[in-house]
Order: sequence, then structure tokens, then C-alpha cells
Amino acid sequence: MTEAVTPPSPSPSDPPSEAEPPERPGGSAADSGSDSAAGSASAENAITPADIRDGAAVALLVGVAGVLLGALWVWLAPRVQYVSNGEAVFLRNTESEGRIGSDGTFLMLSAGLGALSAVAVFLWRRRGGVPLVIGLGVGSVFAALVGWRVGLWLGPTSDLVVAAGKAGKGVPFDAPMQLLAYGVLLGWPMVAILVHLGLTAVWGPKDPPAADAEPWAGAYTTPDGLLPRPPQD
Repeated sequence: MTEAVTPPSPSPSDPPSEAEPPERPGGSAADSGSDSAAGSASAENAITPADIRDGAAVALLVGVAGVLLGALWVWLAPRVQYVSNGEAVFLRNTESEGRIGSDGTFLMLSAGLGALSAVAVFLWRRRGGVPLVIGLGVGSVFAALVGWRVGLWLGPTSDLVVAAGKAGKGVPFDAPMQLLAYGVLLGWPMVAILVHLGLTAVWGPKDPPAADAEPWAGAYTTPDGLLPRPPQD
């Protein structure tokens, strides 16, 4: 004859068994929706060959614009003049600030052209992107160097002996173009990057707003199951 075996009753001192956390309402659908949204967002932010081509085109066009910088620098910069006594060459005006003015003119022109290039790039591609910003920065550095070298080429000759011989004794002649502070070469790239980032931050496309909190997010779980949030005093 078999005797019925009853399971032992749990002791109050025994720790309660942890219940499995409740399943999130609509968990599978919500997870699939969030995964698809994350996948679409990553696809939009991915760098494509078209983005690289756009960045290269920006670098090329902005770099070529450095020719305009050189021409404007030669035209607008204040001139420093030398004079020869037949044996040596001297500054016509030893207190002239033309050298500093030449650097300042180059810097102001670089800043203005940098802002214009940033606005043009932003209007062409409002969505921005890393390749576009890199292309703008590289092209701006190249444009500053091109403008500097073109200004030296278009300006007066750097051979003072030849220039003094052509001018004659006691006749002033223009000094060659020169930059004393090479830091002004950073004016174009710095202004271009800052202006473009500012335009993108203010008027660029915005990220879609975050989805509203799901109803189940206001509850918390305990070992005994799902309980509502306690009332707030």
C-alpha cells in the first residue's frame, strides 16, 4: 500500500524564489520597431561614396578660389616703398606700418572669403556631413596657401637690385609682397569651419524627436511580479 507524499511547506525563513520578470507588453513588436528605427538611422548617417565625392569637389573648388585671394591682396594691401642711393637700398619711410597692414589685409580678406565659402557649401548641401567639413577645411588651407603664393607672384619683384636699377637713384619703388605673421594663413580655414558648423547647428536638418515613453515604463518589477508605481504624496 502506497502512502501519499505531500511536499513540505515553505519555511518563513527561506528566501522567496525570484519570479521571472514579466514580459514587456508588445515586446517583440516594440523590439523589432526599435531595431528597424536604429537601422534606418544608421543607414542615414553612413558615409557614402557620393559624400566623399562632394567633399573632394568642395576641397577643389575652395582651393581654386585662393587665386581670388591673391589678386585682392595685391590690389588692396598697403604698399611699402624702398629707395636706392646707388649703393644700397633703404626704406623710404622707416615708420611705415605697411608691413603690418599687409598682414591685416590678408587676414581680413581670408576671413571674408572663408565665411562666403562656408555659406556656399551650406546652401549647396544643408545636411552637412563629415566628408563635407573635411573637404571645406582642406580646401580652405590650400586656398590660403594658393592666395599667398599668387600674391607673391603678382606683386612686385623680390629682386631688390633689379628693381632699384630699373627705378633709378633716389626714385622710390614698391617692395615685394610679404607676410610677417604666417599665422594669418589659418584665417580662412578657421572662419570657414566655424561658420559652417554654426549654420549647420542653427539651420541644418534636425534629428527626429524621441518616441514617447511607453505605458509600461511607469511601472516597476518586484520578485512577486509587476506592481503599479506607488502614489506620490
